[in-house]
Amino acid sequence: MKKTTILNAQLSHVIATMGHTDGLTICDAGLPIPTEQHCIDLALTKGIPDFLSVLQAVSSELFIEKIVLAEEIKNINPQIEQQLLMVIQQIEVQQKNTIKIEYIPHNEFKHQSNQAKAVVRTGECSPYANVILYSGVPF
Repeated sequence: MKKTTILNAQLSHVIATMGHTDGLTICDAGLPIPTEQHCIDLALTKGIPDFLSVLQAVSSELFIEKIVLAEEIKNINPQIEQQLLMVIQQIEVQQKNTIKIEYIPHNEFKHQSNQAKAVVRTGECSPYANVILYSGVPF
């Protein structure tokens, strides 16, 4: 049996095959995901799994150099934004790098999300709890 954090085979495979600057979206239950987009649907029930838990699990196996958020999160869901930024600070310490943070309008976020290698849908049911993680290299 796999020894590292992520047990979901699809998610583990996507992370293992990510190259430098590839994107991986982690989203709430409501983000529209085109049928042609590779979707790893982890949503089980409302709030399970939650957005931040999935982010923490993914970050344990993915080296992150940049994140993108919808700018609307600042006003509409500042609690999740602040918690997410605290997680990012912890990741920076663990990775020993600075993670670039970019805010863009939600419509542009949806477009960029569609360009990601995959979208991971969580059971999170709070608005704008979405992030695109861009893979870096740990060397």
